[in-house]
Amino acid sequence: MQAKRNILVSAALPNANGPIHIGHMLEHIQTDIWVRFQKMAGNRCTFVCADDTHGTATMLKAEQLGVTPETLIGRVKQEHERDLNGFQVEYDNFYTTHSEENKKFAEQIYLRLQKNNMIFTKEVEQLFDPEKQLFLADRFIVGTCPRCKTPGQYGDNCEACAATYDATDLLDATSVLSGTKPVLAGSEHYFFDLPQFSEMLKQWTTSGTLQPEVSNKLAEWLDSGLKPWDISRDAPYFGFLIPGTRDKYFYVWMDAPIGYMASFQAYCDTRNDINFDDYWKPDSEFEVHHFIGKDIINFHALFWPAVLEGSGYRKPSRIHTHGFITVDGTKMSKSRGTYITAETYLDHLDPEYLRYYYAAKSNSGMEDIDINLDDFVQRVNSDLVGKVVNIASRCAGFINKGFANQLSSTIHDEKLWKESVASSDMIFNFYEAGEYSKAVREITRLADNANQYIAHHEPWKLAKDTTQQQAVQDVCTMGINLFKQIMIYLKPILPEIAHKTELFLGVKSFVWADSTCFLGAIEINRFEALIQRMDKKIVNQMVAASVESTDKNIAQTGTRDSSDNGEPTYSEKDHTANTIDIGDFSKVELKVAKIIAAELVHGADKLLCLTLDVGDHERKVFSGIRSAYQPQELVGKLTVVVANLTPRKMRFGISEGMILAAGSDEEGVFLISPDEGAAPGMVVC
Repeated sequence: MQAKRNILVSAALPNANGPIHIGHMLEHIQTDIWVRFQKMAGNRCTFVCADDTHGTATMLKAEQLGVTPETLIGRVKQEHERDLNGFQVEYDNFYTTHSEENKKFAEQIYLRLQKNNMIFTKEVEQLFDPEKQLFLADRFIVGTCPRCKTPGQYGDNCEACAATYDATDLLDATSVLSGTKPVLAGSEHYFFDLPQFSEMLKQWTTSGTLQPEVSNKLAEWLDSGLKPWDISRDAPYFGFLIPGTRDKYFYVWMDAPIGYMASFQAYCDTRNDINFDDYWKPDSEFEVHHFIGKDIINFHALFWPAVLEGSGYRKPSRIHTHGFITVDGTKMSKSRGTYITAETYLDHLDPEYLRYYYAAKSNSGMEDIDINLDDFVQRVNSDLVGKVVNIASRCAGFINKGFANQLSSTIHDEKLWKESVASSDMIFNFYEAGEYSKAVREITRLADNANQYIAHHEPWKLAKDTTQQQAVQDVCTMGINLFKQIMIYLKPILPEIAHKTELFLGVKSFVWADSTCFLGAIEINRFEALIQRMDKKIVNQMVAASVESTDKNIAQTGTRDSSDNGEPTYSEKDHTANTIDIGDFSKVELKVAKIIAAELVHGADKLLCLTLDVGDHERKVFSGIRSAYQPQELVGKLTVVVANLTPRKMRFGISEGMILAAGSDEEGVFLISPDEGAAPGMVVC
C-alpha cells in the first residue's frame, strides 16, 4: 500500500435549476465510493462540491416562479443536500458558486490573467431574441450541427459528434425561449486567449492525468487548433460582474470550476488543520481530483487547466470521466417514468440498492451505464441478500443461541482464510483505479466461497450432535469472520450496512487494514436484518410515481426541464413557433402496421385498443377512433403508425405509438392506410 496522501476531491456541480435525478447520482456515488475508500486506507481525503447557480437559466426560472434568484438557489440547495445525503454521499463541504469566496477567486484569477496579457476584448455578433429582448446563452439556442448536420443541438457543442462551435455557426438556429429565429446583434466581449496554452495542453493531456479515450478526444480539438474562449455574457444575467465593467458578467463556465476552490476555501476557514495553499500552489505535492461526466471534458481538461496555469495555480492531478445513464436501454424519459428523481427513488427504495448496482457496473472508462430494472432487482437480491448477508444470517443464530454470543479464537480453515486475505491488495488496487465492477466481482467470488464453506460443513446438522459443538462454534466463527472481511471490502459502497455490521460485531469503525485481521474470541451482538429483499412491485410503483409527479409538475407550472428532450427549462406558453423544418420532420419514423386485434377500452368513450404488427414485433396503441369504427372491422387493415413516439402511460395502460387518421368527430374519422401491396414494418417515405 502507498504512503499516506493528502487528496482534494470534487464532483461536478449540480445545476440549481432542477432536482437531482438518478443520472446525477451516478457521479456523486462513484466519487463518494472513491473518497470513502481513500479515508479507509488512511489517506486525508477532503470531498467538496457546490451548486452551480449562475446563468440566464437561473434568472429566467426565478422570474417565472416570482422569486429572486437568491431565493431560488437557496431553496434548491436545501433540496440537493437532502437528496445527496439521502444517498449517503458524504461531503466535507457542499457549497454554492454564488458565494463571496467564489467572487473573490473569480476576480483574482481574471485580474491575474489580464495582467499576464491573456485577456482581450473584441466586438462580436451574437444571437439575440427580439421577442425576449435578450442575448441568448448557448443553451437557449438549438439548431443543426454545422459539422455532422444532426438537428436539435445546442449553441456550443454537438452531442452527436462532440464538435464545439460558436452559436452563430448553427444551421437553422431557433430560440428555445420563444421559438423565434434569433437575429445577430453586436456586443463587446471579453476573451481568454486559450491558444497561448496549446503546447502546454498537448503535454498535460497526454501525461496520464486523463483516461486514454479522453486524451484521444482532446487531441482532435488540439490538432485542429484552439480558439480564444469567450468568458463574458451581457446583462441581464445572474452572476458576477467582470471587474471594471458595468454590464458584463462572467460566463457561468468561467466561475463554475472556480467553485471547487471556493468550496474548499470555505471548508478550510472552519478548521485549523488544513491549508488552502498547500493544495493549490503550483508546486504542490498534494493531489486534486475532479470527477466529471464526459459531456464537460472540454471545460475541465482544456479551459480549466489553462486558466489555472495562467493565473498561477496548480493543475488537477487527475480527472476521472464517466459516461451517461440509460434506463432499460433508452435515455431517461418522463413519459416512461424512467426519469426518476432522487427524492422519488428515496421514497420507495433503499439507497444502497442503487449504490451497489452502480458500483457493480462502473469501471475506469467512460462507457454509458444502463439500469435494466429487472437486472437491478435480480442482482441486488442475488448478490447482497442471497450471497453476502446470507453468510451472517446462516451463522449468527448459532453463535447467539448456542454460545452466548461468543466467537471462537480458532481459524477453522487456514487455507480459505489466507486466500481471502490475499484478495485485499487486489481489491484495494481496483478501488484506487476506479474499477469498481472488478472489485465487486472479486468480492462476490469471496462470498460464494464463504457460502460454499458453510454449506459443506452444515453447522445446522452439526448442532444436533452434542459432540460437535466446538465444530459448530468454529465453523460459524469462520463464517462471521469471512462476512466481516467482505463487509470491509464493501464499506466504500455500502456504508450503512457496514455500520450495522460494526454494531453487530461490537467493533470500532472498519479501516482497510482490518481486512487481514481475524476477530478472535470476542463477544458479538444479536444479529438483526441488515437489508431487505427488493420487491419489483415497489420498483414499478416508483416508475408510476415518476410519471405522476412529472405530469403534476407540468400541470401546475406549465414548464418542463431538460431531462426528457435535452432542452433547457422554458415556458410552454412562450414556445409559440407553429412551423417545423425538415430536420424536425426527419426525426419522425412512420411505418406500415397491420391491425391484428382491436377491442373496446372500458371507461373510455372514444378509445379503441389496437394490437399492431409492425414487422419485427407487436405493440399496443390506444386510438381515439371509436366513433368511426367497430373493433371487428379494423382487424386485418393496414395503417400507418408513428413508430418512434415515446410510449405514453395512460390510466388504461401504456400506448406505444400513434396511428394516423384524418377528420374529426363531427366530420368523420378516416384511418390513413397505405396502398395495396404494402407490408407491416415498411418505412413510410
